[in-house]
Amino acid sequence: MAVETVQSAEEKKRFVRDKFAAISNKYDFLNSLLSLKVDRYWRWVTTRELKEFPEGAVLDLCAGTLPLALELTRQAPRRTVMAVDFCEDMLRSGLQNLPDDERKNRIGTVCGDGEEIPAGSEKFWGVTVAFGVRNLANTEKGLAEMYRVLKPGGKMLILEFSRPRNAFFKPIYNFYLNRVLPKVAGLVSGDKEAYEYLASSIAEFYEPEELLAMIKDAGFCRHYSKPLTMGIVTIYIGIK
Repeated sequence: MAVETVQSAEEKKRFVRDKFAAISNKYDFLNSLLSLKVDRYWRWVTTRELKEFPEGAVLDLCAGTLPLALELTRQAPRRTVMAVDFCEDMLRSGLQNLPDDERKNRIGTVCGDGEEIPAGSEKFWGVTVAFGVRNLANTEKGLAEMYRVLKPGGKMLILEFSRPRNAFFKPIYNFYLNRVLPKVAGLVSGDKEAYEYLASSIAEFYEPEELLAMIKDAGFCRHYSKPLTMGIVTIYIGIK
């Protein structure tokens, strides 16, 4: 997969930011509806991968409306989370819907770019990204930044959509992703194009082996993956 030009990278950033801003108030509802609430399980499993770091700071990159940040703080009462997203509308929507409990005091939000993370080097025990790596204009640059901000021994977790390989399930999933999902999401959100982009971005994304090779090239000493729900999503793990 070729590296995009600077111009096309900037165009992608602008397009993605505008689309997320347009659907920010319906984003959480649609995630639950379209995944039949399985997205909550995916985030729970991802967060469990950080159980050896119950205290200290974690960076939640491409944090969106903060669902993963909430799970990160729910599972570890002494953990703090810096939630970064380049779409201010998504962060604002997440902040407006935070539960009225002590977790909101342990989540700090920053509007920033995942390819230029607004944090010093070796600051976090964990870096998490849920469904955001596809939206980076330069994946290699994003991975290098995640490596930079991790403490030695820290762990990066990427939860991302992948393509099922099961011969029976694959055509069913593709029909749902390309035909059903954009229509339903378009009716609810008023922006069918945003969910057509979702389907195309999943189809064009790296194979798991390719992304693992990129994680290795970014400097991670250990790297492996865990497919979930028949390969609909995959957790990629990198240890510094």
